[in-house]
Amino acid sequence: MHELKGLYAITDAAFKGKAIEQQVVKAIAGGARVIQYRDKSDDAKLRRAEASAILGECRRHGVPLLINDDVQLAADIKADGVHIGRDDGDLASARARLGSHAIIGVSCYNQPQLAKQAAAAGADYIAFGRFFSSHSKPAAVQADIAMLAKARRELSCPIVAIGGITPDNGRPLIDAGADMLAVIRGVFAAADVTAAARAIQQLFEPDAESNP
Repeated sequence: MHELKGLYAITDAAFKGKAIEQQVVKAIAGGARVIQYRDKSDDAKLRRAEASAILGECRRHGVPLLINDDVQLAADIKADGVHIGRDDGDLASARARLGSHAIIGVSCYNQPQLAKQAAAAGADYIAFGRFFSSHSKPAAVQADIAMLAKARRELSCPIVAIGGITPDNGRPLIDAGADMLAVIRGVFAAADVTAAARAIQQLFEPDAESNP
């Protein structure tokens, strides 16, 4: 099982085809520890082609690939797992489809009780957010750091924080108990994707600059 700690880079649907594959390679070069393929379009053929290409790069670099929302696609391409939200089916069904070794994460928004239920049901990680203003999810419910800190005291599984995270605001989330910071545009909309990924990953490695 991969360690779930560090930058969790989620692909930006603004990039298509070869471009999205190239962006993922840059994010991994910057230190991304997990990649999630996220595309809400109805183009199943394109989504499968993109996810398969990204999986190839993730395999080459030893980084797990999770699929957003689509258990069937994850199963079809043999991805490392899936991330599911409230409208994406239940965890038990995803586990039965993908197997015991799959990484399955669950969105829990700003609801600690939902997180407790997901953890008890066998989620490999739970995700809270959004924590800050988010271009990708502007209407998402607001979560706060106090809730995150309380959840960390009550949960033993890894916790992912998401929503408007940057190198400037990510550290308090880690201090409150986030094991991973999930970022879309903060990485993939940057002029230098590798540098943006590295800046966030270094939040988990405070001594990195003094120990090159």
